[in-house]
Amino acid sequence: MYSHGSESLIKQAREIQEPELQKFYSRLVKLLQGKELSHETVDSLQRLHLILSATKYTRRLPSELRTRLLSLLSSPVEQLQVLSSAVLREMPPLSAEELNYIQENVGQLNSQTAALLLSKAGTRADLSSVCAQLLRGLDNRPSEAPAHSLMHTLPVLNTILTHSPECLTEDHITLLSKRLVDWLRYASIIQGGGASSGRFFTGPRSRQPVPIAELDGTVSGDFFTVLCVGQGFTEDQWMNVYSFSMLHHWLLTYHSVSNGNSTIETANRSQLSLSHSFSNDDRSEVDGSVVSMVSATSSSSRLLPPKERLREKAFQYCQRLIEQSDRKAQKKTDTELQKACLVEAVCILDCVCVEDASLVFRTFPFIKALFGRLSADLSFSRVLLPIAQFYLNHGEMAAVDCESVWKLVFGQFPAELFSDPFLAHELLRFLRLNLEKFQLGVPQYTHFFPNLLKFLAWDSPAVVDDFVDLLPSLVTPATAVELLHTLLDLPCLSATLILQLRSTCLPISEPGGRGLLSLDAFRNPSFRGLFLFMLRGEAGSGDTIDRLSTLHDLLAEAADWPRVVQCAQTIPVLLHIYFNTVVTVADEKLLAHLILVMLERSSILLNIPTYIKEIHRVFSCHLLRMCKLHPSLVVDQSHELLEFAGIPGNVYSKEELYTHVVWVLGEYLSVSCDSRCSVSLITSCFETLEAVLFEITSSGTPPGTVCPAPRVITTLMSALAKLASRSHDLIPRVSLFLSKLRTVTRGGSVAWCSDEEDLVAIVTRGEELWSLLKAPSVAQSVLTPSPHITTPQWHRDTNVAMPLQLRALTSLTHPQ
Repeated sequence: MYSHGSESLIKQAREIQEPELQKFYSRLVKLLQGKELSHETVDSLQRLHLILSATKYTRRLPSELRTRLLSLLSSPVEQLQVLSSAVLREMPPLSAEELNYIQENVGQLNSQTAALLLSKAGTRADLSSVCAQLLRGLDNRPSEAPAHSLMHTLPVLNTILTHSPECLTEDHITLLSKRLVDWLRYASIIQGGGASSGRFFTGPRSRQPVPIAELDGTVSGDFFTVLCVGQGFTEDQWMNVYSFSMLHHWLLTYHSVSNGNSTIETANRSQLSLSHSFSNDDRSEVDGSVVSMVSATSSSSRLLPPKERLREKAFQYCQRLIEQSDRKAQKKTDTELQKACLVEAVCILDCVCVEDASLVFRTFPFIKALFGRLSADLSFSRVLLPIAQFYLNHGEMAAVDCESVWKLVFGQFPAELFSDPFLAHELLRFLRLNLEKFQLGVPQYTHFFPNLLKFLAWDSPAVVDDFVDLLPSLVTPATAVELLHTLLDLPCLSATLILQLRSTCLPISEPGGRGLLSLDAFRNPSFRGLFLFMLRGEAGSGDTIDRLSTLHDLLAEAADWPRVVQCAQTIPVLLHIYFNTVVTVADEKLLAHLILVMLERSSILLNIPTYIKEIHRVFSCHLLRMCKLHPSLVVDQSHELLEFAGIPGNVYSKEELYTHVVWVLGEYLSVSCDSRCSVSLITSCFETLEAVLFEITSSGTPPGTVCPAPRVITTLMSALAKLASRSHDLIPRVSLFLSKLRTVTRGGSVAWCSDEEDLVAIVTRGEELWSLLKAPSVAQSVLTPSPHITTPQWHRDTNVAMPLQLRALTSLTHPQ
């Protein structure tokens, strides 16, 4: 049936006939009845899985075969466990008897059985039943529940807790909390398997119990933790490790289950503040536990509810881990283990203190000591972040000065570890998760924005999503101007960071090396100030620098470096976010300053053509938006806007921005927008735009440039017509120009427009404006309509017939 020469086993599996299938089932049952399962049995199980998975129709297996497959779940051969579990997952939901069979044999639980149980728990009731049976297995004595099954039970419970915590009842929580206390605090302090005495004749009787050791090799004098070492581990020591691995998740989520005893629990919290003043041997409440030598602890903790008692034991366990982390590990891998355990321990302590504020004052002394010990070594940066989280959550309650913490997190970390992708991810995630707290209570956060942006400059694609969330929080009236300059110079910062790293690893002189000129400039003392400004860590030293163009020249060869190009591609997105935020926090004075910055910086950007074009597009969009929100800005900044619009070169090099500047001048330079708008201002603006329009339409394009876009010319013509409609003395001048334009274009092509269709469109627009200006009153109402015309609300105005008509149409189209 399954020959080796077959080209399509899947096709054969789909087309197998029922009689042949029944014969295969019978043969497989006989194979499974044997005492020893052969390779033929494994091969047949693989074929069975292929048959069941190859068709979309569900096949039903004989009950005897199903029973045999269920028994294979507890086979000592892992391959048989995997195959039987895979086959059973392809079958219809297990019957109640089959589920009961698995659950009653929970002592034989392994990862495959656990996966099957979870996949077949179709309802919350099924899941709750599975959970209850698993917890019942945890409640057995060690002799009744093998440790290997318990090791699989905890991960399954953790999975249930992750996806459906509501399946756990209060009784479940109480039981698991008790068992976690037992495993965490009372694991054996003797190495597993015993140890040889070293003599020639050794046997089971001659093996002597050997105590567990610390990472520095000394004998442990306290209870067992995950940082204890030995030649082997006992079953309860493994459960200690498993319990610690899920403790943080358990503490975070068990409170989501409805707690009928919350009032009693809250009342008992006050006992925790007194528990450390008593010392006694605190034995476990759970039968069958192994009570080891323990450090001094509270005898009153036995009187606490299970949740409170678990918090107390978690506190003691983490405190011991912090003490153990100060030991000199003999292996490098153990040093990394110490760091990982410190991260977990501090997170658990933070969680415990959030739930029980009385523990804050007991925890802060050794958290503060831990910070003092680790803060000088940046290799512990990933440990210091949870410590910073602890300070953020509890520093105010404990009245602790957090200044040194924030200088480290916002100062040293980005400045020295900007190239560490793991730290970048964790630090930015830390900021996003606590953004509201930083905005309200940590003023250093916005002050260090130049440092934080180094992560973005170094690896923009990886962190741009984080800064999409973080950037609005960095925009304040105090930082807005400097932040805009910094965002525009971010490609320069990217290049500077690259040079900073290269300068430490490349020789002083390397002829022909890539980037050598910029590297020499970076090392040159005369340019050192420019690069130091780029690398500054804090805001407030100045919005920008005078010699920015010089810096761009020095970094000209960096324009095609991959990191710089990637960084430049992210800036337009962030600028949109910046401007969308700044218009909500800035007053008109600040917005006016930002308009000046946009006009100035449009000429001072790192020479990446696509980058410059995109920045001009962003500036154009938001200049329009600012002026629409605050039309008086046009009068306030009329001198700078006219200066920009009066430079003919801007028509060719900054087409997008120039077009929008001309448009806002023509649109908002009006008495209706600002009473300060005088006839002389309108005339001055008219003369400036007229001179530019005359120059670009009376001569050819400058060398190295293309013809101006038709949109620029039509926008200039429209702006002149609008201004003339507000000062009728200017109408003859506009009309004269438009008539000349029509006369000139009759002769055929012109030097300033290479496309015939574009030329026709320009001439058509000129004729329309000329016709309008023949009737000045009409021209003003068309070119400068009043607000009630541009933003009509006729459907709301009860003085017109529109609402009545709309109601009538509604009643006709939507009959009751």
